[in-house]
Amino acid sequence: MSVKTKTIVLLSDLEDGQEGDFFAALSARTSSQTREGKKYWRVTFRDAQREVSFPIWNDSPWSKACESEWQIGECYKMRATYRRTQFGPQLEIRKIRATVEADTADGFDPLLCLAKSRFNPAQLMAQLRSIATEELMHPELKEVVLHLLETHEPALLKLPAARRNHHAFVGGWLEHVVSATRNAIFMADKYLADYPELRPPLSRDLVIAGTILHDIGKVHELQLSLDGADYTAAGELIGHILLGRDMLRDAAREFDLEGEMLLRLEHIIVSHQRLAEWGSPKPPMTPEAMLVHYCDDIDAKFHTFLTALEESAEGEFTSTRNPMQYRIFRGSGL
Repeated sequence: MSVKTKTIVLLSDLEDGQEGDFFAALSARTSSQTREGKKYWRVTFRDAQREVSFPIWNDSPWSKACESEWQIGECYKMRATYRRTQFGPQLEIRKIRATVEADTADGFDPLLCLAKSRFNPAQLMAQLRSIATEELMHPELKEVVLHLLETHEPALLKLPAARRNHHAFVGGWLEHVVSATRNAIFMADKYLADYPELRPPLSRDLVIAGTILHDIGKVHELQLSLDGADYTAAGELIGHILLGRDMLRDAAREFDLEGEMLLRLEHIIVSHQRLAEWGSPKPPMTPEAMLVHYCDDIDAKFHTFLTALEESAEGEFTSTRNPMQYRIFRGSGL
């Protein structure tokens, strides 16, 4: 008689009190102790849409395995009960083991253990290509932008926007860049209309192209791992700003983009973080560069705010444990 296995579910689909078999990645593990000196491990398991942090007490049957066997960044097959408690979501583990190749037959894919954009990355890429095709009028500039998007499309579909803080998940680069570019179109149109006398006139093409390409160097700066994004050697030693400038120069030679148009676009890339301590060797020194910086910055900051509100779901205020490093007011609603 064959043995019937339990149906695999998603951690993010479990309801309060529901037990299930699922795959999850260990994304964090820290040693701690209570005020009374009782030692425990605080672990975090996650899939693409849910993260659960909870204690493994020193007298737990899983304590020894947690200390010596469980590895951050590895995926595990688990049988556990999901519970919502006054201390936040918890998992009561019954069985756990590292994933094996045979788990692919049950639908295991390491990407399912990584946080991902709530939007479809392929649709975001299509939107970005459409913006470049329809909104950019300068022919060589359009060719350069489309070439870089098409050349690096496989990586961009998965790329996070950052290692942490904002859009730090699969598809985050596209979610951020599409949103920032929409900001850029609005801002460029507004200030073109408000300041028709500006000489030389504000370049709408440069604002849009610069926003699309401002973080293109992250293709070579970041790499995905099961505990999130990490820096490549080039990312650590050079950084995405200079990597992106070099990618632009290579593409510009291929499509004959040159002169002041290229110079101004290079300046947008190297200045988009504005401050030297944030990685920019120069501050924004053109109207287009200034607009790109703020279109990028407001999108990143707004996402950071939302993440802090989502991760601290109780009370009028969030904690200070967020990238903004201050409490954010939620209130009770209007």
